[in-house]
Amino acid sequence: MPRNLMLGLGLLLLGNVFTALYDVSIKWLPEQSDATMFLLLRQVTALVMMLPFWLYAGRPRTAFLKLHLIRANSGAIGGLLLILGLMTLPLATVSSLFYSAPLMIVLMGMLLLKERLSSQQILASILGFIGILIILRPSEINLAALAVLVSAIVFAANQLMLRWLPSSEAASVTVICYNLLSLPLVIGFAAWQGFAGFSWPVLGIALLSNIFLLAYQLFSVLAYRRAQASEIAIAEYSGLLFCVLFGWLWFDEWLDPLGWLGAGLIVLPSIILPILTRRWLKLRGVELA
Repeated sequence: MPRNLMLGLGLLLLGNVFTALYDVSIKWLPEQSDATMFLLLRQVTALVMMLPFWLYAGRPRTAFLKLHLIRANSGAIGGLLLILGLMTLPLATVSSLFYSAPLMIVLMGMLLLKERLSSQQILASILGFIGILIILRPSEINLAALAVLVSAIVFAANQLMLRWLPSSEAASVTVICYNLLSLPLVIGFAAWQGFAGFSWPVLGIALLSNIFLLAYQLFSVLAYRRAQASEIAIAEYSGLLFCVLFGWLWFDEWLDPLGWLGAGLIVLPSIILPILTRRWLKLRGVELA
């Protein structure tokens, strides 16, 4: 396996530990919390937290302001929709819908970035998506569920846009632009709600979830710059497994037999199919790179 591919997969796996923690943290919000206020607090604290990294990197700048502007504002809308979904629906239902994003990344990578897909990548993505439906068994679609689906589409598009940024651009710039350039829109959302819902517990959870989210964003930026989206997007499914692990550790939740079947469909194809493909090619006498 190429070094860049292994590195990209490893970075994305590590990042998905933090994205699972982010989802769990939002479920800890007090009742009657306002999603727009939580998003505003998250954006502001993100800028404060990233400032030292930006200063340490020598105050780097970007030449792709328009691209960052599109990512930031679409990401803010998608983030708000996801928060609303997490505050309304069970975590399992939200995860089952949102984890359609890796499949979207593969398809968008093929359609928009002209990335070529192997048969094993297509099969692994399809089996992974089937596994998600089995393990989480989503409830019937409603407005909140549709909001999560839109959020997943926005997330997939934003991940692909990272491929248009040069590897020389500092990751701190990418993350700061993602939060800074969407701040006027987020302030507008909060103003529309009368800046309601502020409390110290909400601020504390915003700080905690922001740590998780920023860690994921940093690892994601690094991962998608080192490998094609179609090659590493399957690793996004690992966040589901981390959610299962955290559910067992903190909420005494565990998988039933169907759940384990779904988990196997998510994880095993991405591990076994490449091995079987290489062995098949070797048996046919095809020289491997």
